[in-house]
Amino acid sequence: MRKNFDVIVVGTGIAGLSAAIHCKEAGLDVAVLGKSDRPAESNTNYAQGGIVAWREGDGADKLEDDILAAGCNFNNRRAARLLAEEGPRLVFEFLIDKVGVLFSRDESGKLDYTEEAAHSERRILHYEDHTGEAIAEGLLAYCGKIGLPIFSSHTAVDLITNNHHSTNPQDLYAEREVMGLYVLDNESGEVEAFFADAVILATGGLGNIYQFTTNPDCATGDGISMAHRAGADIINAEFVQFHPTALYHKDIRRFLISESLRGEGARLVDRKGRRFMHRYSEQEELAPRDVVTRAIYEEMAAQGSDYMLLDLAGHYTGRRPIRERFPRIYEICLSGGIDITAEPIPVVPAAHYFCGGIKVDEHGRSSIERLYAVGEVSCTGLHGANRLASTSLLEGLLWGKRAALHIAARRQSIARSRFEDIPDWKSPAAAERFEQTLIYQDWNTIKMTMWNHAGIVRTRKGLERANADLNYHAHRITKFYKEAALDRDIIELRNGVVTAQIVVAAAMHDERSIGCHFRKD
Repeated sequence: MRKNFDVIVVGTGIAGLSAAIHCKEAGLDVAVLGKSDRPAESNTNYAQGGIVAWREGDGADKLEDDILAAGCNFNNRRAARLLAEEGPRLVFEFLIDKVGVLFSRDESGKLDYTEEAAHSERRILHYEDHTGEAIAEGLLAYCGKIGLPIFSSHTAVDLITNNHHSTNPQDLYAEREVMGLYVLDNESGEVEAFFADAVILATGGLGNIYQFTTNPDCATGDGISMAHRAGADIINAEFVQFHPTALYHKDIRRFLISESLRGEGARLVDRKGRRFMHRYSEQEELAPRDVVTRAIYEEMAAQGSDYMLLDLAGHYTGRRPIRERFPRIYEICLSGGIDITAEPIPVVPAAHYFCGGIKVDEHGRSSIERLYAVGEVSCTGLHGANRLASTSLLEGLLWGKRAALHIAARRQSIARSRFEDIPDWKSPAAAERFEQTLIYQDWNTIKMTMWNHAGIVRTRKGLERANADLNYHAHRITKFYKEAALDRDIIELRNGVVTAQIVVAAAMHDERSIGCHFRKD
């Protein structure tokens, strides 16, 4: 089967839905693809802390300065300025006034702004401690209201380009352009061609290439890998941000302990109750994420401990009771036997956010014609070497809009006759079904390799080892993929190992130690 659209958006987080909504309202025929059976399943849905928003007394200059300082001045200054000028008011204009997202308010009914590390102002709006969930629910409800089609349980396999897929020999000599995607229907197992005049990748991050991550299972580097295979430029791939505080618990995985706890007074202590952040930064607990992450990592190593502790109970400065301010964190921790109102929380660092990605301009355009990327999968250069807290949701929101408006303004259609030159997907003659244990084993190898050699602290020898190991496994996985009956798991495994190779190659090339790329040697 073949489907034709003006625009295809891959991803159902804030960036993808922002882009899709603006495309739809500009009169474009748009489709959204989501590989999970639940459209809400995205990194956005699990964001706790909040989103930077406009506040009287704050200003673009202050926000820009904070972004540049956190990013070690490695940022794209044009991108930082754009976000600082256009982003904060868009939270009100689009999310609050149009979509109807609710944010927490104080006792007087005013919006409750909170603070996070490396911010010079309280400028972050939140909904208790599950802001992303509130935003995702609001956006999906609005998509239903305007009749935006979302193809759930549809996994993008590869981008279709004229140079690589067309049977017309003249396309070999033309400028490379994206014409759509091959897409797997997870339920039927069939691969279909989805054609479009523009494709927007909004596939999120790559956390699952690491052993410990705050990301949901769906964050497997899909967009990075697909764009790389199509020939798009990938930049800043060495900059993988680790969140300092993920819950350490044998029965609870992937649970983030928001940075906003430290913004509300929580202190980091070792297992004997001793503070240590003063030895690493004058900002102590409110230092940038890479500094706090390495401090915890170094203390764990020095003390031979599996975790450090985050003490909120004795130092909370918020106005509302802890159980009301952080209800989700309170409930999850309590389910594991930890009462955050009375005892400290065991925490460890975990892979959290990818500051690199597909190189794009201020409109989200990649280096390949008709291919756009927005959100975490893209690299606008906004974050530089290290992301400032609560700017990621805002970046996705703003660049989703900018990409959509750019596509709508250009209206460059592909002649439908050209799609006839693209062949249908061909499966292997004797496609095999592989056991899940084999996929699990390969994933475990990737995760351990990345965590041990391309994680929080890196060395030349460690990266060389990771590169050699990943090259060996990539060869096996590629062979595995070519023989397999396609399903979501094998597609994600292929994408994961390619993305891991990209990160390691970038980390090997960059011999500096800067931001969240820390070279011990």
